[in-house]
Amino acid sequence: MAYTRGFLAARALLARKPRPAPSARRGIGYIALAAASWGTTGAAAAILYRRTGLDPVAVSFWRFGAAVAVLAAARPLRLARLRRALAGRWRYILVTGAGLAVYHTAYFAAVQLAGVTVATVVTLGAGPVLIALGGRVALGERLGRTGTVATVAALLGVGLLVAGGGGGAGEAPLLGCGLGLLSALGYAGVTLLTRATGRAGDPYDTVLASFAVGTAALLPAAIVGGMLPYHGDALLAAGLIGYLGAVPTALAYGLFFAGLRVVPAATAAVVALLEAVTAAVLGVAALGERPTLPSAAGAVLLLVSVVCLSAAQ
Repeated sequence: MAYTRGFLAARALLARKPRPAPSARRGIGYIALAAASWGTTGAAAAILYRRTGLDPVAVSFWRFGAAVAVLAAARPLRLARLRRALAGRWRYILVTGAGLAVYHTAYFAAVQLAGVTVATVVTLGAGPVLIALGGRVALGERLGRTGTVATVAALLGVGLLVAGGGGGAGEAPLLGCGLGLLSALGYAGVTLLTRATGRAGDPYDTVLASFAVGTAALLPAAIVGGMLPYHGDALLAAGLIGYLGAVPTALAYGLFFAGLRVVPAATAAVVALLEAVTAAVLGVAALGERPTLPSAAGAVLLLVSVVCLSAAQ
């Protein structure tokens, strides 16, 4: 039943006619579905690194390009209509596209250096803290005493992750944690900007335009670093990139932006922790990652603090 509802929601959002904003409950469901699919991206990227030789920039570039192709094929738009849909919102689209490029590329690099579990926990754990602080400064949202304590606890959790060497399976866990924090900064920026200025218009028009900007931004670095796999199975690479572009990007971000129209930023960040759960399970079960005791304690403290942070909103 849950899968049927998710499919119907996705089909409705992919329809050509813009839909009204969903209810708050449905918006949370959209974000939960998006987060569950995002949790698979780290494992897919790790497999691409091991089996094809693609680097994080190349994986991000092809993911963005595949998402644009899927959306353009599923929602054929005349240029004039796209211009009307995004009229007056070009600055938001440009900043969002650049933010998405930073967020995803930094995350994929963190996966390579620190492992799927740690990269995801750092990104998703620090993200809500940054969103709460940014919401207080930029959107006037109150943090409160509980929120302040939870924010400090979350920062301590990140410190434990770093002190424990990240507990990741990668080659440079500490650098990977730093890139995870950079990814969290990009994630928080996109979320806050969408809550502040990006609620108008059809969410999938926004996704199409934003990922087109991100693709263009990543192209020069992808050319310099190498865009094609130099070993392994080309069909496997094409299949995984197609999956990354279609499901956790084209579909998931449309659901996410639609949900943000009616769900507060801090609440959305907490619901998005489903991504960390999914990624952690895949990292341990499928990729053989084994976090250290300090890093595991830091991850638990980070996630608990985020739950407390949501209660303070």
